[in-house]
Amino acid sequence: MPDKKEKKEHQPLKWTFPEYIKYERRRGWYFWTLLIALIIIIHSLLTANWLFALIIIMLGIILVINHRAEPATMEFEINHDGIKLSGKSYRYNEINKFWIIYNPPEVKSLYFDMKSPLHPRLTVPLEKENPVEVKSFLRQYLVEDLEQEQEPFSDTFG
Repeated sequence: MPDKKEKKEHQPLKWTFPEYIKYERRRGWYFWTLLIALIIIIHSLLTANWLFALIIIMLGIILVINHRAEPATMEFEINHDGIKLSGKSYRYNEINKFWIIYNPPEVKSLYFDMKSPLHPRLTVPLEKENPVEVKSFLRQYLVEDLEQEQEPFSDTFG
């Protein structure tokens, strides 16, 4: 591991990214979603399945609210003490390893595997950051997982 003098040469890295990707949907998507929801609600009411009808209505309300909301801008920083995601700091001793999946333009992500079993994997979009610089900075403090070559299924599916 490099000595502290070498570590201080790298400047902290900062960038922002949207909290989630908001997809634009066509009118047809909303039409078919509404039609399917209405069919399910009518069937639920005819079979006296009141709770299921209520759940479908609540899901519809959540969809409308999420459609109107814009994703928050997340701030991410890698510095000599650890990483910071929108005000929440993680020290390097809380992180097990990191890896980068870089297959532009679809996938440009930085992953952190946390030591705590209660904390999920942390995924950070690289946006326009240079992955070589990010990797070089993080290698001073963390182990890089070179075996990870694909985006995790949960990120692909989500």
